[in-house]
Amino acid sequence: MTKHWFITGTSKGFGREWAIAALERGDKVAATARDTSTLDDLVSTYGDAVVPMQLDVTDHDAAFSAVREAHQRLGRLDVVVNNAGYGHFGMVEEITEDEARAQLETNLFGALWVTQAAIPLMREQGSGHIVQVSSIGGISAFPTVGIYHASKWALEGLSQALAQEVAGFGIKVTLVEPGGFSTDWGGPSASHSEEMEEYAGVREAAANRPSRRGTPGDPVATRGPILEIVDADEPPLRVFFGELPLSIAKADYEQRLATWEAWQPTALRAHGGDAADQA
Repeated sequence: MTKHWFITGTSKGFGREWAIAALERGDKVAATARDTSTLDDLVSTYGDAVVPMQLDVTDHDAAFSAVREAHQRLGRLDVVVNNAGYGHFGMVEEITEDEARAQLETNLFGALWVTQAAIPLMREQGSGHIVQVSSIGGISAFPTVGIYHASKWALEGLSQALAQEVAGFGIKVTLVEPGGFSTDWGGPSASHSEEMEEYAGVREAAANRPSRRGTPGDPVATRGPILEIVDADEPPLRVFFGELPLSIAKADYEQRLATWEAWQPTALRAHGGDAADQA
């Protein structure tokens, strides 16, 4: 069965690779980008199967209009992928208000607007799959990208709640959590705060942390896995992409559990009453 996709951020990275994966097997894709000229090669190759659309996801009204237009032109929306986003580098103390708001406007609110626009359309057709591009940085955190983590942790919580809210309507939700890949996430697409000299040592240590030593994944290799996920009868709520995220998550959660266990007597005393007496 041909699937109809709406993908944000298809000019490069995962968005482009997943659009190609869908188009190559005969699906139809509404592909969005801030500059639609970056989609000319897709139109040239796949013709009417791809619908190029200009969209800045931070524009609330434009996001709703784009989703409605895509639905009208394609007839239905089976898969909506919130891929548009970027990384902001800066210590928490270094981040300006404008930088923080810009990061959240794109990575969190942009995904929220597209999701809200898609839900009633999917609810009416009784099916659909919303794919949120998160990150290993959506469940763990490292120095120098605090505001990026804030945007992805928020997306994770939003999407976990969403999955429970829309399950009865036949709508699935998946958070894709990649590790390091050979995209320009940390290059031209990234933004940077002005660096403070006081954090030079922290910055150097962060650059050399073990989690950054793995071989970056190949974005092209994610084409098959994303199709496997959207074709699954019971797709996962969360799925890692890459070799390092699982080990990072295990180490992080083991540490969290150990800390929570160690401080459980304090937690029970904070509860008061019988719970503390039974500790």
